[in-house]
Amino acid sequence: MDIRRLDHQALLLTGEMVSRVKTDQLRLATPCADWTLYGLLRHLVCQNEGFAASARGAGEPWAVWRDGDLGDEPDAAYEASADEVTAAFAEDDVLERRFALPEVGEGFAVPGRIAIGFHLLDYVVHAWDIAVTIGAPWEPDAELTAAALRVASLVPDEGRGAGAAFRRRIAVPDDAPPGERLLALLGRDPSWTPAPC
Repeated sequence: MDIRRLDHQALLLTGEMVSRVKTDQLRLATPCADWTLYGLLRHLVCQNEGFAASARGAGEPWAVWRDGDLGDEPDAAYEASADEVTAAFAEDDVLERRFALPEVGEGFAVPGRIAIGFHLLDYVVHAWDIAVTIGAPWEPDAELTAAALRVASLVPDEGRGAGAAFRRRIAVPDDAPPGERLLALLGRDPSWTPAPC
């Protein structure tokens, strides 16, 4: 599996969703209970900047994971952060480097190959969060969905719940489409709809 190529596809998928967001939608609630759409887009920029810093050996400080700024053009801010993380992930030995991921735990670090898998998962699923919030189609291709499912299946049940990165898994039928199984693995209800305005 070419994790960097697939991660870039995930960034493009999310970027397509971000480009559809209108200013008057930024206050909408999302499936991420703690975030409005504005907060979710800022999270995506912060994550890109944090992963880029971590790829270059500077991911320990919390500030690099929290200082993302959407400015007046969330789409442009997202694209700039996506370019930054793509460049960082393209460096020669990045798959073997240790990535600090302080959001998981103080001193927590994993090889680049695993960290990029986490990043891919985040962006495939957050693309759905945006899509369902604004009423846009979410259509990751089969290869990208399969890769995200592989990573999602490794997320342990311990530490899930309110305030954690992932909620508890949701049961879906065994024959549910792969995208629905992916969402349910991460505690998202595939039938979620925005509350009426």
